[in-house]
Amino acid sequence: MRRTATRLSLAASLIVAATWPGVAFAASSITGTVTFDGKVPALRPLAMDADPVCAKKHSAPVPNEALVLGNGNTMANILVWVSKGLPPGKKWPVPSTPVVLDQNGCQYKPHVMGIMVGQTYKILNSDGVLHNIHTLPKINPAFNRAMPATVKEATTKFDKEEGVFHIKCDVHPWMSAYMAVFTHPFFSATSTDGKFTISGLDPGTYEITAWHEKLGTQTASVTVGASDTKTQNFKFAVPAAK
Repeated sequence: MRRTATRLSLAASLIVAATWPGVAFAASSITGTVTFDGKVPALRPLAMDADPVCAKKHSAPVPNEALVLGNGNTMANILVWVSKGLPPGKKWPVPSTPVVLDQNGCQYKPHVMGIMVGQTYKILNSDGVLHNIHTLPKINPAFNRAMPATVKEATTKFDKEEGVFHIKCDVHPWMSAYMAVFTHPFFSATSTDGKFTISGLDPGTYEITAWHEKLGTQTASVTVGASDTKTQNFKFAVPAAK
């Protein structure tokens, strides 16, 4: 009798958690791998000769960041996020940990990133040379600050949601990065293994967008159930010449 009652109680709890609005239950995930399809174009490495100090930080030519591939042509620097399907008006807590951009080797690292509205954006200068961080948003106010060798850290925040925008260095024109500002935490940027994971989703159908700085965007519709993990892969290719 006790075992039967326990089973009934558990079943009732599952039903309530799955159907009662506002009750957190069985978060789901979407994972995938982004790959490049077709002949890989030959891109010139980053030219750092204009600043000998920067050039000396590297023993070999620095690959162009516009197309960074891993084994099997997996793609780094792809930003993937939930673009439709989230509850309208819902608010998610802003992480207390900052998103960090490091100026290291006369490059912005990471090259692509996402951040939440109101989350701290911490900019480091690990190079010990004069750098500049210049964001180019269209909705949020721009942040433009020189960082001499003695300035190791600066911080800012973005107050409004905004799609992907460019970040540049006015001192070193090859330094480039990209950022998007979200009202939710459901985004991920790939490294050279091409993998992304978006977790903590409620059951439902979502539109997922994958973005690349030169090859544009792709979208896919993914439906996840309770305590579910679905796989959604993306392939990018250079458009055929017309």
